[in-house]
Amino acid sequence: MAMSDRILLVEGESDKSFFEEICKTLELHASVRVAPPKDVGGFHNTKEGVFNILPTWLKQLGDGTVKSLAVVVDADSDVNGGGYQRTIDRVIEIVGEYGFTLKSDPVEGVLFEHGDDLADFGLWVMPNNGDEGMLEDWIKSCVHSDEHRLLTHAKEVVGELSVPKFKPIHRSKAEVATWLAWQKQPGHGLYRAVEDQLIDPDSALFKKLCIWLTHIYSSED
Repeated sequence: MAMSDRILLVEGESDKSFFEEICKTLELHASVRVAPPKDVGGFHNTKEGVFNILPTWLKQLGDGTVKSLAVVVDADSDVNGGGYQRTIDRVIEIVGEYGFTLKSDPVEGVLFEHGDDLADFGLWVMPNNGDEGMLEDWIKSCVHSDEHRLLTHAKEVVGELSVPKFKPIHRSKAEVATWLAWQKQPGHGLYRAVEDQLIDPDSALFKKLCIWLTHIYSSED
Protein backbone atom coordinates (compact mmCIF):
# COMPACT_ATOMS: atom_id res chain seq x y z
CA MET A 1 0.00 0.00 0.00
CA ALA A 2 1.33 3.43 -0.93
CA MET A 3 1.82 6.07 1.73
CA SER A 4 -0.77 8.25 0.03
CA ASP A 5 -3.57 5.67 0.22
CA ARG A 6 -4.67 6.98 3.62
CA ILE A 7 -4.60 10.73 4.17
CA LEU A 8 -5.18 12.85 7.27
CA LEU A 9 -5.40 16.54 6.36
CA VAL A 10 -4.45 19.03 9.08
CA GLU A 11 -4.02 22.80 9.22
CA GLY A 12 -0.27 23.20 9.61
CA GLU A 13 3.17 21.82 10.43
CA SER A 14 2.68 21.74 14.22
CA ASP A 15 -0.55 19.77 13.75
CA LYS A 16 1.28 17.44 11.37
CA SER A 17 4.00 16.50 13.86
CA PHE A 18 1.45 16.19 16.66
CA PHE A 19 -0.78 13.78 14.75
CA GLU A 20 2.18 11.81 13.49
CA GLU A 21 2.93 11.08 17.14
CA ILE A 22 -0.69 10.18 17.82
CA CYS A 23 -0.62 7.78 14.86
CA LYS A 24 2.54 6.18 16.25
CA THR A 25 0.78 5.44 19.52
CA LEU A 26 -1.99 3.72 17.54
CA GLU A 27 0.49 1.93 15.24
CA LEU A 28 -1.01 3.70 12.24
CA HIS A 29 2.08 5.71 11.34
CA ALA A 30 3.26 3.27 8.68
CA SER A 31 0.06 3.62 6.66
CA VAL A 32 -1.33 7.10 7.35
CA ARG A 33 0.13 10.22 5.75
CA VAL A 34 -0.52 13.28 7.90
CA ALA A 35 -0.34 16.35 5.69
CA PRO A 36 -1.08 20.08 5.81
CA PRO A 37 -2.37 21.62 2.55
CA LYS A 38 1.00 22.73 1.18
CA ASP A 39 2.31 19.16 1.38
CA VAL A 40 -0.42 17.88 -0.93
CA GLY A 41 -0.89 20.57 -3.55
CA GLY A 42 -2.50 23.35 -1.53
CA PHE A 43 -1.38 26.96 -1.30
CA HIS A 44 -1.85 27.84 2.37
CA ASN A 45 -1.39 25.89 5.60
CA THR A 46 -4.55 27.14 7.24
CA LYS A 47 -8.06 25.95 8.01
CA GLU A 48 -9.26 27.60 4.82
CA GLY A 49 -6.38 25.93 3.01
CA VAL A 50 -7.71 22.54 4.14
CA PHE A 51 -11.18 23.39 2.85
CA ASN A 52 -9.78 24.55 -0.49
CA ILE A 53 -7.80 21.35 -1.11
CA LEU A 54 -10.47 18.98 0.24
CA PRO A 55 -12.42 18.56 -3.06
CA THR A 56 -9.28 17.25 -4.77
CA TRP A 57 -8.96 14.48 -2.21
CA LEU A 58 -12.67 13.71 -2.10
CA LYS A 59 -12.45 12.98 -5.83
CA GLN A 60 -9.58 10.57 -5.18
CA LEU A 61 -11.55 8.90 -2.41
CA GLY A 62 -14.41 8.52 -4.86
CA ASP A 63 -12.34 6.89 -7.60
CA GLY A 64 -10.45 4.60 -5.24
CA THR A 65 -7.06 6.30 -5.50
CA VAL A 66 -7.34 7.10 -1.79
CA LYS A 67 -8.70 4.42 0.54
CA SER A 68 -9.23 6.52 3.68
CA LEU A 69 -9.57 10.27 4.21
CA ALA A 70 -10.16 12.48 7.21
CA VAL A 71 -9.71 16.11 8.24
CA VAL A 72 -8.82 17.73 11.56
CA VAL A 73 -9.45 21.47 11.88
CA ASP A 74 -9.98 23.89 14.76
CA ALA A 75 -13.44 25.15 15.61
CA ASP A 76 -11.95 28.56 16.47
CA SER A 77 -14.33 31.21 17.81
CA ASP A 78 -17.79 32.42 16.85
CA VAL A 79 -16.75 36.04 17.31
CA ASN A 80 -13.95 35.53 14.80
CA GLY A 81 -16.22 34.02 12.18
CA GLY A 82 -15.58 30.44 13.23
CA GLY A 83 -17.15 28.14 15.78
CA TYR A 84 -18.17 24.50 15.55
CA GLN A 85 -21.46 25.00 13.73
CA ARG A 86 -20.01 27.23 11.02
CA THR A 87 -17.16 24.77 10.57
CA ILE A 88 -19.27 21.66 10.21
CA ASP A 89 -21.76 23.48 7.98
CA ARG A 90 -18.89 24.41 5.67
CA VAL A 91 -17.71 20.80 5.50
CA ILE A 92 -21.25 19.50 4.91
CA GLU A 93 -21.53 21.89 1.97
CA ILE A 94 -18.22 20.76 0.46
CA VAL A 95 -18.65 17.00 0.86
CA GLY A 96 -22.30 17.08 -0.18
CA GLU A 97 -21.24 17.84 -3.73
CA TYR A 98 -19.45 14.48 -3.79
CA GLY A 99 -22.32 12.42 -2.45
CA PHE A 100 -21.35 12.32 1.23
CA THR A 101 -23.96 12.83 3.94
CA LEU A 102 -23.62 13.18 7.69
CA LYS A 103 -23.74 9.81 9.43
CA SER A 104 -26.36 9.61 12.14
CA ASP A 105 -24.50 7.14 14.36
CA PRO A 106 -20.81 8.05 14.23
CA VAL A 107 -18.13 6.13 16.10
CA GLU A 108 -16.96 9.25 17.94
CA GLY A 109 -15.84 12.31 15.99
CA VAL A 110 -17.89 13.18 12.91
CA LEU A 111 -18.35 10.76 10.02
CA PHE A 112 -19.84 11.12 6.55
CA GLU A 113 -21.10 8.14 4.57
CA HIS A 114 -21.56 7.59 0.84
CA GLY A 115 -24.31 5.72 -0.98
CA ASP A 116 -21.80 3.88 -3.18
CA ASP A 117 -20.24 2.04 -0.22
CA LEU A 118 -17.12 4.21 -0.18
CA ALA A 119 -15.14 4.42 3.04
CA ASP A 120 -16.46 6.88 5.62
CA PHE A 121 -14.98 10.38 5.37
CA GLY A 122 -13.94 11.63 8.80
CA LEU A 123 -14.03 15.06 10.41
CA TRP A 124 -12.77 16.10 13.83
CA VAL A 125 -13.39 19.71 14.85
CA MET A 126 -11.03 20.60 17.67
CA PRO A 127 -11.32 20.45 20.52
CA ASN A 128 -14.33 18.14 20.99
CA ASN A 129 -16.73 18.45 18.04
CA GLY A 130 -18.97 20.87 19.85
CA ASP A 131 -17.19 23.68 21.68
CA GLU A 132 -15.18 26.61 20.40
CA GLY A 133 -11.43 26.23 20.54
CA MET A 134 -8.47 24.53 18.96
CA LEU A 135 -5.95 21.71 19.29
CA GLU A 136 -4.38 23.32 22.35
CA ASP A 137 -7.75 23.17 24.13
CA TRP A 138 -7.88 19.45 23.38
CA ILE A 139 -4.41 19.07 24.86
CA LYS A 140 -5.41 20.94 28.02
CA SER A 141 -8.37 18.57 28.43
CA CYS A 142 -6.15 15.50 28.11
CA VAL A 143 -3.12 16.48 30.18
CA HIS A 144 -1.90 13.83 32.60
CA SER A 145 -2.85 14.44 36.23
CA ASP A 146 0.84 14.74 37.13
CA GLU A 147 0.95 17.84 34.92
CA HIS A 148 -2.15 19.60 36.24
CA ARG A 149 -0.30 21.75 38.74
CA LEU A 150 2.28 22.96 36.23
CA LEU A 151 -0.36 23.64 33.59
CA THR A 152 -2.44 25.59 36.10
CA HIS A 153 0.58 27.70 36.95
CA ALA A 154 1.22 28.34 33.23
CA LYS A 155 -2.38 29.53 32.85
CA GLU A 156 -1.96 31.87 35.82
CA VAL A 157 1.26 33.33 34.43
CA VAL A 158 -0.33 33.97 31.05
CA GLY A 159 -3.37 35.48 32.76
CA GLU A 160 -1.19 37.91 34.68
CA LEU A 161 0.20 39.54 31.54
CA SER A 162 -0.85 43.17 31.65
CA VAL A 163 -0.66 43.76 27.91
CA PRO A 164 -0.55 40.43 26.07
CA LYS A 165 0.55 40.68 22.44
CA PHE A 166 -1.49 37.68 21.29
CA LYS A 167 -5.16 37.80 20.37
CA PRO A 168 -7.67 36.56 22.99
CA ILE A 169 -8.58 33.64 20.70
CA HIS A 170 -4.96 32.45 20.97
CA ARG A 171 -4.80 32.37 24.77
CA SER A 172 -4.83 28.56 24.84
CA LYS A 173 -1.86 28.54 22.47
CA ALA A 174 0.06 30.80 24.84
CA GLU A 175 -0.87 28.67 27.86
CA VAL A 176 0.19 25.38 26.27
CA ALA A 177 3.36 26.91 24.83
CA THR A 178 4.29 28.22 28.28
CA TRP A 179 3.61 24.83 29.89
CA LEU A 180 5.72 23.03 27.26
CA ALA A 181 8.52 25.58 27.74
CA TRP A 182 8.86 24.37 31.33
CA GLN A 183 9.31 20.71 30.43
CA LYS A 184 12.58 18.73 30.39
CA GLN A 185 13.05 19.51 26.69
CA PRO A 186 11.77 23.08 26.13
CA GLY A 187 11.61 24.66 22.73
CA HIS A 188 9.86 21.83 20.94
CA GLY A 189 6.43 21.60 19.32
CA LEU A 190 3.10 20.23 20.44
CA TYR A 191 4.19 16.72 19.53
CA ARG A 192 6.28 16.63 22.72
CA ALA A 193 3.08 16.43 24.73
CA VAL A 194 2.52 13.00 23.19
CA GLU A 195 6.13 11.86 22.83
CA ASP A 196 6.98 12.75 26.45
CA GLN A 197 3.77 11.09 27.71
CA LEU A 198 2.34 14.31 29.12
CA ILE A 199 -1.07 13.29 27.76
CA ASP A 200 -3.22 10.90 29.78
CA PRO A 201 -4.15 7.96 27.50
CA ASP A 202 -7.09 7.20 29.77
CA SER A 203 -8.66 10.65 29.43
CA ALA A 204 -12.09 10.53 27.80
CA LEU A 205 -11.28 12.91 24.96
CA PHE A 206 -8.05 11.09 24.10
CA LYS A 207 -9.93 7.80 23.89
CA LYS A 208 -12.61 9.32 21.67
CA LEU A 209 -10.04 10.69 19.22
CA CYS A 210 -8.25 7.33 19.11
CA ILE A 211 -11.50 5.44 18.45
CA TRP A 212 -12.30 7.84 15.59
CA LEU A 213 -8.87 7.54 14.01
CA THR A 214 -8.84 3.76 14.35
CA HIS A 215 -12.27 3.47 12.74
CA ILE A 216 -11.13 5.44 9.70
CA TYR A 217 -7.65 4.04 9.20
CA SER A 218 -7.34 0.56 10.68
CA SER A 219 -9.11 -1.46 7.95
CA GLU A 220 -6.89 -3.92 6.13
CA ASP A 221 -8.50 -3.75 2.69
